[in-house]
Amino acid sequence: MTTPANLRLSPCGSAKRALAGATVGFFIGFGGVSLFGPTAHSFVQAMKLDPTRVGFLVAIPMLTGSLLRIPFGAWVDRNGGKLPFLTLLLASLVGIAGLWYMLLALYPDRLTPEHYPLLLLFGALGGCGIASFSVGIGQVSYWFPKAEQGRALAIYAGLGNTSPGLVAIVLPLIIAAGGLWFGYLISVGIVIAGIVLYAVLGFNAPFFQLRAGGLSVEEASAKAKELGQELFPAGSMTRTLLESAARWRTWALVALYFTSFGGFLALTAWLPTFWTDFYATPHWATIALTAGFSLLASVIRVPGGSLSDRVGGERVAAASYTVLLIGAALMSFSSRLGWTVGGEFLVAVGMGVANAAVFKLVPLYVPDAVGGAAGWVGGLGALGGFAVPPVLGAIAQSMGTVGYARGYIVYIGLALVSLLLTAVLYLGRNRSAR
Repeated sequence: MTTPANLRLSPCGSAKRALAGATVGFFIGFGGVSLFGPTAHSFVQAMKLDPTRVGFLVAIPMLTGSLLRIPFGAWVDRNGGKLPFLTLLLASLVGIAGLWYMLLALYPDRLTPEHYPLLLLFGALGGCGIASFSVGIGQVSYWFPKAEQGRALAIYAGLGNTSPGLVAIVLPLIIAAGGLWFGYLISVGIVIAGIVLYAVLGFNAPFFQLRAGGLSVEEASAKAKELGQELFPAGSMTRTLLESAARWRTWALVALYFTSFGGFLALTAWLPTFWTDFYATPHWATIALTAGFSLLASVIRVPGGSLSDRVGGERVAAASYTVLLIGAALMSFSSRLGWTVGGEFLVAVGMGVANAAVFKLVPLYVPDAVGGAAGWVGGLGALGGFAVPPVLGAIAQSMGTVGYARGYIVYIGLALVSLLLTAVLYLGRNRSAR
């Protein structure tokens, strides 16, 4: 048994084990991105929802999942991450369980438009697990040396990001076999299993364990340095948020992440509606195209992180936003399925690699307040997942069927702004180094 006295000398866990725990926890929590996307068509039929309301429905998990990243990311700088991680996963469990019970009692005959606010409420709770991203970013960053953070964070985020793609494949199959309520019941069981696994694997970095064991800040820092820890928190939650917010580069990174990760969240939720309503694709094709986008953008984040370690985050970001721009142009103006699919996968590559590049830059630009910076970047950046789908829905509603394609002009604009900001970051760092 590990007592406080033993902990003073020997913190539990390792960097690899902590990475595994954070990845499992984020994988489970991030499933909330697809809470409504694969099932939106069922709600449309039962509740007679228009495209704008569908846009808000599929986006609502991203609202709480984005905004909560800010305080919970900063909370990592205070206690290391395990408690905020578990808090978010438990809140997500409450939301998904509420959806399951609601559907069990009401779907389909008694589910009416009057229940729309209740769906939004449970969706907002279910999305809390998405906020675990910024918690895991801080937790993993404190475990790994700076030279290895790009790869470690890319593994964490890349593998964790595969969750929506897998949900997009598996959830419709489960629903087809047992009904809509059964799909959410299985989701409840998976979240419970994920909470247990994270509780076992998700250790805080040595500094935070040593502080919890009774050592002073100075003693814990010295001992943690001996154990290989390189990053240390700036202080309180308020201080780490304020210090990171005072850096202009934090806000440039927020904007970059709004395009890449917020855009990824938005498309993961919106693509099932797009493929069904614009191209009238068969159900299996809709699932495959949505899951393919999500999985590609997630998996490619891992080599994107390694590439960022080697050649620099700004250069990789510039290349990836260029690829995103080309893909968005294809999706906006093509009326041929093949060209649109090609555009979708270019967008996936651009977003996935850009996500890795941006978080390679977070510890570089804000090394003494990583948790606070991760909260701002991950939280406000991920708001794209909430903000963009209603815009896409409104364009589709105002322009008719062609609006489903023309809405992707939004991503052309975001990509251009991101390229400009990337250039500003790169030039600014070179000047400060002279």
